[in-house]
Amino acid sequence: MTNSHESDGASSLPTGLRMWPFKRYAEMHRRSLEDPNGFWAEQARKLDWYKTWDRVLDWNPPYARWFVGGKLNACYQCVDRHVKTWRRSKVAIYWEGENGETRVLSYSTLFRDVNRYASALQQIGVKKGDRIALYLPMIPELPVFMLACARIGAVHTVIFSGFGAQAMCDRIEDTKAKVIITSDGGYRRGKIVPLKEIADEAAKQCSTVEKILVVKRTGHQVPMTEGRDVWLSSLLDEAEVLIKPEPLESTHPLYILYTSGTTGKPKGVVHSTGGYLVFNHSAYEWVFDIKEESVYWCTADVGWVTGHSSIVYAPLSHGAAIVLYEGAPDYPTVDRWWDIVEKYGVSIFYTSPTAVRLFMRYGPEGPQKHDLSSLELLGSVGEPINPEAWQWYYKYIGRERCPIVDTWWQTETGGIMISPTPGIEPIPLKPGSATFPLPGIDAAVVDSDGKETAAGQTGYLIIRKPWPGLLLDVYGNPQRYKEAYWSRFPGSYYTGDFAMRDEDGYFWLLGRADEVLKVAGHRIGTAELESAAISHPAVAEAAVASKPDPLKGEAIVLFVTLKKDVSPSPDLRKKIAEHLRRVIGPIATPDEVYFVDSLPKTRSGKIMRRVIKAVAQGKSLGDLTTIEDETSVEDVKRAYESLRKISDPDKGA
Repeated sequence: MTNSHESDGASSLPTGLRMWPFKRYAEMHRRSLEDPNGFWAEQARKLDWYKTWDRVLDWNPPYARWFVGGKLNACYQCVDRHVKTWRRSKVAIYWEGENGETRVLSYSTLFRDVNRYASALQQIGVKKGDRIALYLPMIPELPVFMLACARIGAVHTVIFSGFGAQAMCDRIEDTKAKVIITSDGGYRRGKIVPLKEIADEAAKQCSTVEKILVVKRTGHQVPMTEGRDVWLSSLLDEAEVLIKPEPLESTHPLYILYTSGTTGKPKGVVHSTGGYLVFNHSAYEWVFDIKEESVYWCTADVGWVTGHSSIVYAPLSHGAAIVLYEGAPDYPTVDRWWDIVEKYGVSIFYTSPTAVRLFMRYGPEGPQKHDLSSLELLGSVGEPINPEAWQWYYKYIGRERCPIVDTWWQTETGGIMISPTPGIEPIPLKPGSATFPLPGIDAAVVDSDGKETAAGQTGYLIIRKPWPGLLLDVYGNPQRYKEAYWSRFPGSYYTGDFAMRDEDGYFWLLGRADEVLKVAGHRIGTAELESAAISHPAVAEAAVASKPDPLKGEAIVLFVTLKKDVSPSPDLRKKIAEHLRRVIGPIATPDEVYFVDSLPKTRSGKIMRRVIKAVAQGKSLGDLTTIEDETSVEDVKRAYESLRKISDPDKGA
């Protein structure tokens, strides 16, 4: 806690930051930690409430309940309050289908559709508190149905459209969802994804499903079960044109979203209505500096928390115009994204480091073909961005004039926690660093005993005070909530991530704490190794795994994709290994380096490191329902097996 006589506001920040003149940010952060109730009440008043709260916060560790006694509605925040102003004629959604179809929804059109969809839900018996499973492609109906659920107080759980029937059923059974909303199909790389058939398969195993509501997207014939399955179009004929938004308690669940952990049952993260909306409305004002003329494109899938917060609830609560794209980033041509940026005049572009590295591999020719002058701000999300990718992003996409907000957050945090804040005050950027915590976020890096680490030392990232975006609970499993997030460092939220603060107080996120190798007694993060590998001029992407070693405990195994026009060779393999040794040290020398055409990734763009590890260790690959391209797994297997045969023919395949 700061001393009251220090008026420059810098004293609540890491010591090294005091060398920087961040007056406005520092004062705002100091005030938010000294008087969190007053600070968050001030932010909450920027939204429209049916009833103001009795108490800003009820904190009964580890449970936080924000704006207790207050009532509001998320759909009203994102739609109704805008149609009462000039924004009624402003674009809300620019939609681009993979096959070239386009739709434009103004806020008045969005208002009309949300009301009709809410009426359709009521026609099939949906009421306040019901859980509704949304299994849809990236089409406008997905955010519209999310808002329609919020309008009547139903709790939505969006199931990523890349999941298979079993993963879908697990989530439906856990929430006891009574309705599935899906479509006849969706498009992905020119093929129809049979969503209705997958939903049917899931419903066979789920005892709670009463209705399946089907949206027409592809037009191909799908089976319809009489009495259970209903076409959305048939309900819209009788739909009411106005459904009054339900005044909901601030603590009423807005949605349940399942984390995609590599092991164990996924956790159903529950987010509130009031706290979640207040936090995200504030965070996006600070981080993205959203203006009336902004055209905002977050490339994530709505099926992940980034899509919930960064496509639907935060930008629409600001009345922004958003871009929604259905397809793959490099289909049918590698410059598809840059064509969309130029076409819609995107000013704020938010994507993942994995996507940036994908385009790095293709080279700068794609973005150079397009006019990207509309871009004003770039963002990064999903995993730590390595400095090389940051520099490429800055140079070829931002044309060396757009700042990059490198953001850190989680499904559980609800919104952005650590990031540059152009909407408060410009802060000098360091490629690869997420900079500083947002106002209201008391972040620290600690050792295994919970003591703050010195500058330059790696430790565990924790949050020491509750914030409005904090999850309400793990659905149906409060014990898991306590054990997963609050038992490691009692009294503080444990993020599960490694981090480091440098001498200037900047935060550097180093990946998951469980993604750490122990080589000859030394702990080293996969993110650090991968960043070092990518800094080699021939490497486009890298993924690190390990395998047991009788002497070192674990041995490093490196899989890399090469940049365009670079050919694999034994000499290059040796040079890459030497590069890691030189950049990090002898401990980082990989035992094996494999060249692959592609790395296994989810459709949200994250490398599936557990698959890489399973191949390297000869273990079962596990669930592959979220994978973008299954041929990438075969590519990794072939590369591994071929090199093993060469290095040790007696081992065979």
